[in-house]
Order: sequence, then structure tokens, then C-alpha cells
Amino acid sequence: MNFSAGLLLLAVVAASPELRYFRYERPVQKSSGQSCLVLDAGIFTHAAPQLADLRLYRDGVETPFALRTAASAETAAESAAKFIPPLNLGVRNNQTVFDANLPDRHYNDLLLAVTGQNFIATVTVSGSQAEVGSAETIIGSYTIFDLTGQKLGRSTILHLPESDFRYLHFRVKGPLAPQSITGLSVERLPASQPKYEAVAETSHVTQKSHSSTFEFTVPAHIPVDRILFAPSSSPAQFSRNVSIAVTSVAPLPSSDASQHPHAVTSYGSLLRVHSVENGQRIDEERLAIDAPWVDFSTPAKWTITIVNGDDAPLTLESVRLQMLERKLCFDAVSDSSYLLYYGDPALAVPRYDYATLFTPQPNASQVTAGPEQPNPACQPRPDDRPFTEKHPALLWLALAVVIVLLGAVALRSAKPPAQPPK
Repeated sequence: MNFSAGLLLLAVVAASPELRYFRYERPVQKSSGQSCLVLDAGIFTHAAPQLADLRLYRDGVETPFALRTAASAETAAESAAKFIPPLNLGVRNNQTVFDANLPDRHYNDLLLAVTGQNFIATVTVSGSQAEVGSAETIIGSYTIFDLTGQKLGRSTILHLPESDFRYLHFRVKGPLAPQSITGLSVERLPASQPKYEAVAETSHVTQKSHSSTFEFTVPAHIPVDRILFAPSSSPAQFSRNVSIAVTSVAPLPSSDASQHPHAVTSYGSLLRVHSVENGQRIDEERLAIDAPWVDFSTPAKWTITIVNGDDAPLTLESVRLQMLERKLCFDAVSDSSYLLYYGDPALAVPRYDYATLFTPQPNASQVTAGPEQPNPACQPRPDDRPFTEKHPALLWLALAVVIVLLGAVALRSAKPPAQPPK
């Protein structure tokens, strides 16, 4: 079956949206021109997976829209493709020096791949548009460190301002030989900083066996993209490992009682260093961790554990689960009323030309949605399944009757023929 035939079959099989089959509705603020509505966690709770049943109506007529996500996580393959080996690696004036070719021309943060432990070094970075023979522009000086011996972690990130130089030149002052530098990775500068919406927040902590644990229960279908920690001002320095365990809380069928619920586990670390080491100022904070990818169709339990070791537990004002901001954008007609509907799991993801051709406008209106309320016209969608799917027990019963009849016929055929009288 080719792709076109597959789409045609999908169009035939998929249910059509009708207002009477949506369970929930929310009024949308009036606007005109391109307008965008931020989707909150409550919509994900009652909508179908991937928001497949989300529909927008103006005066009872379906209105096309485009769904936009603030940012998306980079895949491992994309990150690996950005690794850049060092050029002209060597020593000059008792400092390790090297160059790097950055063909993408649009970047800010750089991550140096540095081997070794227990070091502090200053990296001076300059840029030019040619490898040699071009004037260099000083970008800045940055401190990298590995304070493993002090249990304060490691940072080899250079927070450059937005830059577009084709070549970067590095001078490293400190105890790092050329063989300690293996390359660097580039973080592309996004068009805008991603925005996040709150999913859940807690300050309740359970202290147990050198660890601090925070627990959440997240309803089905709600995405979680980041975990943000808000520590108090003390201590000024810490480095803690964090584990993130996500487990489905759906009850298992009795036949699967021996199996464990589906679980996902990932790890990260928190870091805050504000100090002067060997005459060099260090200011580094990492207080957010990317969440593991989870695709649960049931509620999930999130367990966040901070490993304190022998140090005093961190005092946290809150721990927040967040999702990237997701918007529904459409072209609003002035003085028209719009209603957002969802809650019909029979629907598939809509396909609109508007979404395919969508171009975001910088002056788009930001609109809000009113509170969720039951659709007063809602009624159950009729069951259009074949008779055999509606009543599978009857199919098995009929099959058993057929087997019995066939067995009787076989037994009758197997009887020996009657013997003639002597």
C-alpha cells in the first residue's frame, strides 16, 4: 500500500468531529488577526494523547489552527554532529592554544571536552572570519574547573555572547596540557529563550538515608520537559547528583501481576559554585535538569531524589515539574466567538493546510481560555464496531459449537461398519 492510499484509508476509517461528541469546552478570548492561546496542563489531562481530539470552532464551524512548541530537545544524534575537533593544538608562551572552525556561524555556549580532574583554568577566546591573516576580536575570558577533590563538581562551559565568527581561537592558562583538550561542542542559539508552563510543584521533602526525595503524581498525557530546583541562598556552594524515576501507576491485569509497572529512570546533577579559587572568580549554577522522555497513557508517579552523601540536606523552596510552552495559533475574525473542544478519543490528529503553511507573526495576539466546563450538548458516540467486536464471547461460543459438531461427525464416521449376519 502506497502512502497516498494509506492516507485515504485513514480518512475513511477515522471518525469525523461532531460537537455533540466532545465532553469538554472552553471559551476563547475574542481577538482579531493571528492569535495564539497557551495550552495549560488541564487541557492535556482530559484531551486524547498528543492532543489528537483538540478542535476549535467559530459559531459552530471548525476553524483550522497550528500547534506550536516553544522549543524541542535536541537528539543525541544532533548533539554528536556538532562536536568539533581542535585545530593547530599546541603550546605558545606556556599556554595551551588551539583553534576551532565553526561553520554554523550562530552560537553562544561552548562545551570544552577536557580530560583530567582537580584543575582551575582561564580560557581566553577570540574570533575571526578567517583561520589566518584576519584580525581577531577578543570575545572574553572564562573560568573552567574540576573541583572533584572538593566535591563541587565540574564545569567546562564557556558562556559566550551571541557570536558568528567562522573561527575561534583559544588560549588556556592553567594546568591543562594540549593532550587534555579533545574538542568542543556547540550549542545553537535559539531564536528565543524557551518558555515553560508549570505542571506540578511541591516543597514537601522526605529525608531518608543521606537523600532528599520529592514525589509527584502527574495525570495521564501531560508532558514533562524539565525539572527546576529552587534552593535557598545557603549553602553558596554545592554539587549533588539527582535521580529521576517515573513509574506508571495504572493497575496491572491479574494475568500480568508478576510484571513490574513500566518505569523510566534518568540521572542529572545540580551545581552552584560562587567562590574565589587560586585568585580566580568562579560563578556557575545549574539548577534545572531535562526530564526523561515519557509516553504514559496513564497517570505516572515521579520520584526525584537528591543524593546528599555526608553533607547536610539542601534546603529547597520548591521543586517544579515544567513543560515547554505549547500554543494553539489561528486567524481570528474580529468580534467572533470561539470555543475550544476536546474529549472525544475517537478522533485522529487533524490535518490542516493552515498548519502546513503557518508562519508565526511577531505581533500575534496572545489570548486566554476560560475555565473548562462540560459540553452541555455532549452525548455518547455510537458504537460502530462490527458485531463480532461488540460481542466477542458469542464468537467463541459459536466456535465451540462448531467444534463439538465436527467432533460428533468425526466420531460417527469412525464407527466400524455393521457386520452381516452369519
